This record gives sequence, C-alpha cells and structure tokens, in this order.
Amino acid sequence: MKAAILYIATGKYTVFWKEFYESFEKNFLPQTKKTYFLFTDAKALPFSDRENVCIIPQKNLGWPDNTLQRFSLFAREEKRWQDYAYTFFINANFLCVKTVTEAEFLPTKEDLLAAEHASGHGKHPDEMTYDRNPKSKAYVPFGEGRYYVMGGLNGGKTGPYMEMVHKLKENVDADTANGVVAVWHDESHLNRYIIGREDVKVLPPCYGFPEGWDLPYEPTMLLRDKSKYFDVEAIKAESIAGRLKLYAGRLKSKIAIRRRIRAVVSRFGKGE
Repeated sequence: MKAAILYIATGKYTVFWKEFYESFEKNFLPQTKKTYFLFTDAKALPFSDRENVCIIPQKNLGWPDNTLQRFSLFAREEKRWQDYAYTFFINANFLCVKTVTEAEFLPTKEDLLAAEHASGHGKHPDEMTYDRNPKSKAYVPFGEGRYYVMGGLNGGKTGPYMEMVHKLKENVDADTANGVVAVWHDESHLNRYIIGREDVKVLPPCYGFPEGWDLPYEPTMLLRDKSKYFDVEAIKAESIAGRLKLYAGRLKSKIAIRRRIRAVVSRFGKGE
C-alpha cells in the first residue's frame, strides 16, 4: 500500500523539513510505502535525493496565499499521486514524536481524515472559531458544526480527498473573485466542507499538539512553535507590504492609461 504525503516548504519554512522527514520516516505508518511530494523554492534540501522524495518547484506565494492557495497547488499536481491509496497533507512544522500505526490512523472505513484543533476541543460549536461571514464560501452559521479541525493535517483515500481539494479550490477562487478572505484561510474552508459529513475520521488533538501548550494529554504529533525559528509577524507584514506595493503599481498604471485615453479623446474632440 502506498501513501502520498504533500508537504510545502517555501521561504523560511524550509527550516522544518529535515526533522519532519526524519521523524515521519521513523514513526509514521511503518508498514506503508510513503512518498513525500515536496513543494519548495529551495535549490537544495536534505534528503532531496532520496527515492521517496519528489521535488515539485513552487515559488513562495507569501502570506496568506501559501495557505489559502494550497488546494490550487494540489489540484495542479494531482496526477503525480493519483495511483496512491491514500493522500495526506501535513503542515511543515509537524513532528511525529510517537509511532503512528496504520490501524489507528488510516480512514479505512471512512473516506476522509482530519484532526481536532486543540483550541476547539470540548467546546460547544457556537464557541468555535468557524467563519461567521455570510459572504464567504466558508461561512458556518451558529447552530451548525460538531468538531473544529486544524488545517495542518488532513487527507484520506486519494479519490475522495482530491474531490474535496477541487471543491475547496473552487470555493477559495469564488471568495477571491468576490474580494473575500476566510477568517482562518484554508482551515475555515476545510471546516465548512466536513460539517454534516459522516465519511470523515476525526482524530483527537494529540495529533496536532501545539508546542508549549499545557494540555491534559501527551502529543502524538507535535506542532512546532514557528516563532522559535523566525519572526512570523514580520513575514506577514512583508507579504502585506509587497501586496500593497503591487496594487499601488497596478493602480498607477491604470491611472496613466486613463490619462492617455482622455488625452487621445480630447485630441479627436478638437479635430486634431
């Protein structure tokens, strides 16, 4: 049996790859043939020459597009893993710190897999951080929902999972066209999709244990604290500044074009 692991390491997130690969090779699905599909802008990374690592060149899209557009990346490249039994997306900063067996993890009876977010565990759905904006395709009205799942770990049987990927890409594209960004980006769209479905295996939050949190259970997979590796807020600010500069440049170009059109119209109006 084969499982595809989709992994995005662009920009500063490449720092997580080495320990991610080592921990998942050691502890994750030991009886399964795993291939890591590594989306990256790095020229060289550890283990990139391994037989079970497939490099997919991918530029750094910045924040929030590195998360918001991941469904588009997966839809674009899906032929690479279409013959795999299972496909999973796992966030860059994960570590697999305990043995995770096929029996406990794989959704053999279900089609899809997700994991509860530690922040929503045990809460009433109306207290969960679903997107409450009715203009978004990720909108969840009060009174709906059961689990709040993390965006950093999801997957399933490859066919149903890619059906989900295409639908979420469609929803993100629709939001983008309407000038809407879901409150928690891809995570909000994922939560909207799984509400009311009976074919989703939902793992407990120990499969995405945030580093440094005081929780009444031990981690199976650790979500490393990104702020220990780089300035997260600076990355967001840099992306926002770059986007504003791009928009300003486009606006300046549009203004210049309109002025030129007016000048031409004015000339013809004067009979020149």
